[in-house]
Amino acid sequence: MGFARANAVALLGIDGHIVQVEVHVASGLPGVCVTGLPDAAVAQARDRVRAAMLNSGFDWPQQRITIGLGPAWLPKHGSGYDLAVAVALLGAQGQLPPDAPGSWMFIGELGLDGGLRPVRGVLPAVLAARRIGATAVMVPQANAAEARLVADVAVRPVRCLSEAVALLRGTKVSEADSDQTDPAAGAGSAVETAADYSQEPLYVTGPDLANLDLADVAGQELGRFGVEVAAAGGHHMALFGPPGAGKTMLAERLPGLLPMLDEQSALEVTTVRSVAGTFASDIVWTRRPPYQAPHHTSSVAAIVGGGSGVVRPGAVSLAHQGVLFLDEAGEFRRGVLDALRQPLEQGVVVLARSAGATTYPARVQLVLASNPCACGTGRSTGCECGPAALRRFRQRLSGPLLDRVDIQLELSPITPSALLADQQWLEPSATVAARVSSARAAAIVRWSNVGWKTNSAVPGSELRGRWKLPRTVTVTAEHALDTEELSARGYDRVLRLAWTLADLRGADSPGSGDVNEAMALRLRRSV
Repeated sequence: MGFARANAVALLGIDGHIVQVEVHVASGLPGVCVTGLPDAAVAQARDRVRAAMLNSGFDWPQQRITIGLGPAWLPKHGSGYDLAVAVALLGAQGQLPPDAPGSWMFIGELGLDGGLRPVRGVLPAVLAARRIGATAVMVPQANAAEARLVADVAVRPVRCLSEAVALLRGTKVSEADSDQTDPAAGAGSAVETAADYSQEPLYVTGPDLANLDLADVAGQELGRFGVEVAAAGGHHMALFGPPGAGKTMLAERLPGLLPMLDEQSALEVTTVRSVAGTFASDIVWTRRPPYQAPHHTSSVAAIVGGGSGVVRPGAVSLAHQGVLFLDEAGEFRRGVLDALRQPLEQGVVVLARSAGATTYPARVQLVLASNPCACGTGRSTGCECGPAALRRFRQRLSGPLLDRVDIQLELSPITPSALLADQQWLEPSATVAARVSSARAAAIVRWSNVGWKTNSAVPGSELRGRWKLPRTVTVTAEHALDTEELSARGYDRVLRLAWTLADLRGADSPGSGDVNEAMALRLRRSV
């Protein structure tokens, strides 16, 4: 009889929880029992681990084997426990020193040949390991770069079960791996950390936005100004106009105006990517705000997240700290669009299932683009849509959703003169981005004592209380509130826009002109 344990990590959303994998080998009829709320993938670990051990030259005990995953109340999903199970089983058989697994955290899926395969969620798993004081983790080779983003934890990538056992025994490792860092030495200079991955952005979701410039957009001064204001304050935006007006071009150039993410925000973005498994093994770190542009046939689960068993993040979480662009917004199912209302308000998605609730971050800039009607003209002359069809089309974007969108612009068709004019006078993205950066810096200084970074994040109660503007400045907005042209939420959003406009022109606080301009951006008037 024998007993041993090893440490692994379970994920609920992007939160890691330490799991103790305990193995007891006892006399009795040969068999394996797995306890601790395992899903099918975890329960099947017994077959993967058995084949991996035999093909790696280790014995499989012909005895009664009990595998416990604690705490027992925590649901366990996926195949990332395989390595910990194999190590604990080898320890229970006496094939490893008794104290060998104690200081390690084990993450990885075993192939039937004994090779170690990558898994999702390694970054939050290593963060959880660091939180409890673990100093060394063992991960698949393909997950090494991701795991090394966490400072103060020594990462040992291994390629197979035999290599992991040799490391735990303290015997010679294969020469090909001799240049790897000794985990006992801690996170020294040979262990790469987040600083090594913080230079240039390494991935972009959706189209390649790196070479897109705002100067490519012909005409549309109103649209260019709206994108600049949205970038400066982190505001949601809706663009309405006929096909070819430049709605998509403007939206795709918004990420290029946003400042690079700070280290904490970049880590949050990468953590969501890790759980979703949406990047290559050697491309993990970026400071560029993410960009998501899902197709209009996407389901609610694809947009906000979901799934049975393992709840996966949706596009709104994959766009966290970046831009979520819904092109042809009028073609999305109304239920899909309305599902965004709570994430836009709270900055998180809470997905409740029978096994518990999973929370994903979802602080995004939403950009909607829609034709004025189904035929696309939206004009009194030439529109082929009847009144009923026009009403149905416009009702797909519900009032409560649009009430959460700060900037709403009606774009006119591009005129031939604007399209064929010399474009050299148009400001490039770099020039606009510099103004955006200055405006954001002013907002950060103003809100530094209370923790907000953008004007769009400031609660309305603060803008109407501590930061209340003189009534001579807000009189037109108050009149619109009295006449129900603005809702209470809309009034607060006008104030946020006014602060952003003031920041863009370098003023200490908004004036009446800023409030009036903010109302024009909000109510689809001429600026």
